[in-house]
Amino acid sequence: MGVNGALSTGVVAIDAGNSKTDVAVVGADGSVLATSRGGGFQPPVVGVAAAVDALARTVGRALAEAGVTGADHVSACLANADLPVEEEELAAAVHARGWGRTTEVRNDTFAILRAGVDEPRGVAVVCGAGINCVGMLPDGRTARFPAIGRLSGDWGGGGGLADEAIWFAARAEDGRGERTELAHALPAHFGLPSMYALIEALHLGRIAPARRHELAPVLFAVASEGDRVARSVVYRQAEEVVAMSTVALGRLGLLTEEAPVLLGGSVLAARHPLLDDRVTALMADRAPKAVLRVVTAPPVLGAALLGLDRTGAPAGAHERLRAHYA
Repeated sequence: MGVNGALSTGVVAIDAGNSKTDVAVVGADGSVLATSRGGGFQPPVVGVAAAVDALARTVGRALAEAGVTGADHVSACLANADLPVEEEELAAAVHARGWGRTTEVRNDTFAILRAGVDEPRGVAVVCGAGINCVGMLPDGRTARFPAIGRLSGDWGGGGGLADEAIWFAARAEDGRGERTELAHALPAHFGLPSMYALIEALHLGRIAPARRHELAPVLFAVASEGDRVARSVVYRQAEEVVAMSTVALGRLGLLTEEAPVLLGGSVLAARHPLLDDRVTALMADRAPKAVLRVVTAPPVLGAALLGLDRTGAPAGAHERLRAHYA
């Protein structure tokens, strides 16, 4: 019987990012009974209650399609669950909805890690709008960073790369800094004649702040043409990816043994050759036994696999679930 009196299943898996939410209702045997997609999950913007309300609509659709009212376990990997105290608060709010007998909330980077490994062992770095890194071992130990931006020592991701490119380009145009093609390429992307015009447009809101992320691909294009300043920014991103990876590997005792390092997020998934090559070279020097892979599986698969891990699913359930998403 389900948590509310109807037939239940194994796991309600939730992957909720800033821009979209994916839910899967998964049977105890690893079969996918229903899925649904909703909008982004942003409790810092709308508050925890409103964010979970929006989540409830997406989960409700999936449960209705599966013909159940709940599950044995809810495995939720959520954006903005950056600190353990935030995970605890969100876990309480999600559990109160009655979707599962037990509930576990993790940062959404754990979903990407688990989606890319056959067992819960390894490290994942996500470089999308921002940057984050987590690691885990089968015995439950984890490694993680606060990952809340400059306040916690983070640098990079699409937003960080764009801001750095703007900084260098502004100084190049007015003479304070080294010359770089970024001073022409960045404003040209928006059809503007100069960095001054771009700065004005951003400052006055004529270009929405969210559109800054469009400048990260421009940075990579300029870097690929040999621009020294642009290349230095790309190389700094590689340094950050490798620094987080190797620290996490070291915390888990994996630095000197073969272990997967999964790369995800829009910046790393784009496979920019300059960034890829630099990350590979640095990792070969600092963690030569690490096995680098780009994760292409959907993160909701990772959330579901974490749920099956937690419920002690029977042999074959993990493989059946992976086959569905393959």
